[in-house]
Amino acid sequence: MASTQTSSPAKRRFPFGGQKADTPRKPKSALREWIDSILFAVIVASLVHWLVMQPYTIPTSSMEKSLLVGDYLFVSKFHYGARVPRTILQVPLTHQTIWGTEIPSYLEWIYLPYMRLPGISGIKNNDVVVFNYPTELQFPSDLKTNYIKRCIGIAGDSLTIRNKQVFINGKLLEPPARMQTSYFLQTSETITDRVFRRYDITDVMQLPNGYLVQTQPETAAKLKELTFISKIMEVTDANRASLGLLRESVFPNNTNFSWSTDNFGPVYIPREGDKVQLNEKTLALYQYAIINYEDNEDARVENGKLFIGGQELTEYTFKQNYYFMMGDNRHNSLDSRFWGFVPEDHIVGKALFVWWSVDQNASWLEITDKIRWNRLFRAIN
Repeated sequence: MASTQTSSPAKRRFPFGGQKADTPRKPKSALREWIDSILFAVIVASLVHWLVMQPYTIPTSSMEKSLLVGDYLFVSKFHYGARVPRTILQVPLTHQTIWGTEIPSYLEWIYLPYMRLPGISGIKNNDVVVFNYPTELQFPSDLKTNYIKRCIGIAGDSLTIRNKQVFINGKLLEPPARMQTSYFLQTSETITDRVFRRYDITDVMQLPNGYLVQTQPETAAKLKELTFISKIMEVTDANRASLGLLRESVFPNNTNFSWSTDNFGPVYIPREGDKVQLNEKTLALYQYAIINYEDNEDARVENGKLFIGGQELTEYTFKQNYYFMMGDNRHNSLDSRFWGFVPEDHIVGKALFVWWSVDQNASWLEITDKIRWNRLFRAIN
């Protein structure tokens, strides 16, 4: 009789000679699959948010009519180079607080030095830039509130504003195409919102004998033709007081400088490596940046003199580049004319295009008015 041989199950051979019998994998539970998918999505979204693009919403009228309240933008991180996060102990995809709460979304136990990946371009004059609001000192620099303005002056520029016109290194800088300024409308009648909307005027303040509006010269010329408006006057330093408008205090808020929002400078915008001699005027211009943005330990000004680490300095070398930002709505914008320079480590990215836009004053019942169809996918210039 022929002998029979029982075959054993196939063995899996391993590179070092070991063997292990095949064992079926336990399938993931629905909850585990869901958690894995969420984690993967968060990681991908965080990387895109950090390295490539960041969404941003226009919350105020400071850039009108170039950018409108209710515009949704994409901001490029790769143009100027993505910043390496400094506050790394943070809940992903949050900013200052955890969604819907006042609980801080970060811990300051670890705070990395400023670093930025290589970009494809530097910041240029007239770029529209998103940055962290510099004077918000209660937060880490990369978690301060995001602002958006036009970069009027870059590091190394000498900037002057004369009668609302910006001059860079003595040459006139081309103004934004949709720039707005203040106009006083004198009238004894009430002007309805419907009239203002007809002329695309959304920034209005009622005064005792008229209205203060933010608009463009072309629109102001059309308003002159309305019979119920007796006088139209562009607001200037010369007539501000007669209109009952206060003269605003501007940077550097020092009696040595009689500057205003319309007549400002000349001022030099510091560049990394620049050495400045310290005196009463230069300290007034640069002491805030030196003390708060340059990572100097124990920096202070006493009796008109700068001390760092207990030693008096008669000159100072800047550690990073600075920029000067202004809103296109020139008389209704909180910008560098009021709080000074923006440090390079506060730069977030370059505004590229509007991908969605809604009129917050319109009803969703009138969809053609609510959605600004003509602004969708519009490039930002």
